[in-house]
Amino acid sequence: MIDDSTRELLLSRIRDVADYPKPGVKFKDITPLLADPKAFSALTDVLAELCARYGATKIVGLEARGFILAAPVAVRAGLGFIPVRKAGKLPGATLSQSYELEYGTAEMEVHAEDLGAGDRVVVIDDVLATGGTAEASLELVRRAGAEVVGVAVLMELGFLDGRNRLEPALRGAPLDALITV
Repeated sequence: MIDDSTRELLLSRIRDVADYPKPGVKFKDITPLLADPKAFSALTDVLAELCARYGATKIVGLEARGFILAAPVAVRAGLGFIPVRKAGKLPGATLSQSYELEYGTAEMEVHAEDLGAGDRVVVIDDVLATGGTAEASLELVRRAGAEVVGVAVLMELGFLDGRNRLEPALRGAPLDALITV
């Protein structure tokens, strides 16, 4: 899926920021990767290849950094891009899904007409942490009538165990993390 030199390139462009957004947290900043055209292009290529391998017809990107990754992948792969946004950000008819956060709940939405029967969707985001956002997005995609054929993330924070939480919601669809930390 991803060769060692590409993985090393991507890792070298992810910056650790200590104590952000709060003390004790080590934030994984992908802005240096986005600023490097070689690294960003390599990431886009790898994700576009995954979408082709899974026979995707549409790509769903999760707000907000998932948009940054998924939109160029959709262009590179010649597929439609569908944003899943925080509640209240999309005009018109939407489907919504609530999900649990560490301290409370949140809600995300997709345009009701953007996905339907026959669509084969790969969901793309920057990070898999606890799995709540990804889990809610899979439910939204399926409620819209589309099939989830894969989930791809740049980085999985393995110590947060999001993969295990997400496993039942995947229903056999593959979860590809290019980098696990």
